[in-house]
Amino acid sequence: MTLRARLTVLYAALFGGSLLILSLVVYLVLRVSLLRQVDSLLLHTADSMVDVLRVDSTGRIIFSHAPDVNVAVQAQVWGRDGRLHDTLMNIIQDTQPLDPSGLQSNRPTFRDVYRRGQHLRVLSVPLFVGGRWMGTLEVGANLAVVDATLENTLIVQVIAAAGLLLIAAFISWLAIGHTLKPLDTVTATAMQINRADDLSQRIPYQGRPDDEIGRLIYAFNQTLERLELLFTTQQRFLADVSHELRTPLTIIKGNVDLMRRMKTLDEEALVSIDQEANRLKRLVGDLLLLVQAESGRMRLNMAPVELDTLLLEVFQEMRVLAGEKIHLHLTDIDQAIVQGDRDRLKQVLLNLVSNAVQYTPPGGDVFLSLDKVGNQARLVVRDTGPGIPKEDLPHIFERFYRAEKSRHRSSDGGFGLGLSIAHWIVDHHGGTIEVASQEGEGTTFCVWLPLLQEEENLSEEG
Repeated sequence: MTLRARLTVLYAALFGGSLLILSLVVYLVLRVSLLRQVDSLLLHTADSMVDVLRVDSTGRIIFSHAPDVNVAVQAQVWGRDGRLHDTLMNIIQDTQPLDPSGLQSNRPTFRDVYRRGQHLRVLSVPLFVGGRWMGTLEVGANLAVVDATLENTLIVQVIAAAGLLLIAAFISWLAIGHTLKPLDTVTATAMQINRADDLSQRIPYQGRPDDEIGRLIYAFNQTLERLELLFTTQQRFLADVSHELRTPLTIIKGNVDLMRRMKTLDEEALVSIDQEANRLKRLVGDLLLLVQAESGRMRLNMAPVELDTLLLEVFQEMRVLAGEKIHLHLTDIDQAIVQGDRDRLKQVLLNLVSNAVQYTPPGGDVFLSLDKVGNQARLVVRDTGPGIPKEDLPHIFERFYRAEKSRHRSSDGGFGLGLSIAHWIVDHHGGTIEVASQEGEGTTFCVWLPLLQEEENLSEEG
């Protein structure tokens, strides 16, 4: 059974149950109301009859004259000896008690009695003379009209309930179908995506975006968008890895073929093979590091880190790398302590400074500085290189993304993974990394890290 059919049956069952309860309540209220009217009539009639009763010379209780009562009412007067003293039968004559059990009652009682195919409502009233019980007056009314009214009401309720139930089921079927129609669209879109492998499709929805269906479709579209992004990123990742692997492997194979043809070892070819092997080693290392970072398996050994000491280490190491080609300057340094992984933070600084040195032309300058701004430490790496095009700035932290238009790089060039790893490290230290660049004027990277609490307190006291 489909969801639409199950919901229709459920709603119809709930509606039918409500109708049943309502009909039962109406039926019972009507019955009680009609019986109260009959009981009121019997009480009034009994009072009128009691006023015209008298005891004759033989001790029998009889009507002194015929009372003015409803023609549908019949009455009997019974003595305490169980004998019938007098009757008032407007319908049929009967010498049997209307309600045998009521003859022994010491207080007025109402009972429903079935006798001779008739349904009677009988009121039994004990008669007292001078405080002494003398007999019983029984007044009865035929309930044929009441029964017919209740029966007709029940028939009308059944027919009306059946009709309303069918109408409610039909309306529910249409309403549920209209409500669930977007789910058919979701299913059709999912099937189409599955057949065509096209994650760019989205599910259209014209209803309210804040209802259950709207939120479901929004979440589904968000999932499609995420899957499309991941799929595109995966394709680009595989293409970039293939390219980065192909270039050094091609160089290595070419040099090996050259030495095979020469049948001798060539020092220049061996140096080239060694350089490309080192490039492959760095690529594999960066890839493993990035996979560990993104999968959550890379642990950070958090401890207090003196950023000023760390920056001096990086400055000394990179000054050797820059040599006479680039002028490396330490313009400003302040004492700052953060909670972090010293090796990973050093990796961030080495990556930023090595990039600045690599892309700055000979004779250019690279400036390093460290200061405290509020409750954060700010590390700045600024170069006087060619800068990064404006359209490339939003993508420089993506994997394998490089701002230069050509993929051809020198043997000591990177793979476009360093900034992605640096961004992950800074982010997992609770910090941020920013970049500002102007073509022809250079690039500035700023790393913001939260100060250690003790260091922050000392800074505020100072």
